[in-house]
Amino acid sequence: MMPIVVMGVAGCGKSTVGKALAARLGLPYAEADDFHPPANVAKMHAGTPLTDGDRAPWLAAIADTMKDGDLVVSCSALKRAYRDVLRGGNPEAFFVHLVLTPEVATARVSGRAGHFMPSTLVASQFAVLEPLAPDENGMGVDATLPLDRIVEKAAGRLTSY
Repeated sequence: MMPIVVMGVAGCGKSTVGKALAARLGLPYAEADDFHPPANVAKMHAGTPLTDGDRAPWLAAIADTMKDGDLVVSCSALKRAYRDVLRGGNPEAFFVHLVLTPEVATARVSGRAGHFMPSTLVASQFAVLEPLAPDENGMGVDATLPLDRIVEKAAGRLTSY
């Protein structure tokens, strides 16, 4: 098995899907939010979008975790350049892009309690989002499907490799 990155904008369900997919596949799970330095968390909590410079050490730490493969990690991985950094940790990485509309993402984030990411930053995430290109190892899945259906689709694709 290769490292699996569950990706997408805030509110798409990365953490929920990542944990469920890891359980289904019998793999360890890593939450990319746990790799953010305190300064990044403070910026996001204040409603300030992160810059590429802010993201660089965060992405490098996640890529380092992916070196050994065989895990599921949830990470926004919004730009191809970010996914390239992650692939630097393991070129076999497979990306599961959870796709949804800005309206649904904003509603979901607005309904979350106790998370550092405010709904005001959802638009900035869609502004920089670069969906998976045809030459990238991965798949898109409708993030509004029931959780078990999302996991079934992703696991089915992954076990066919």
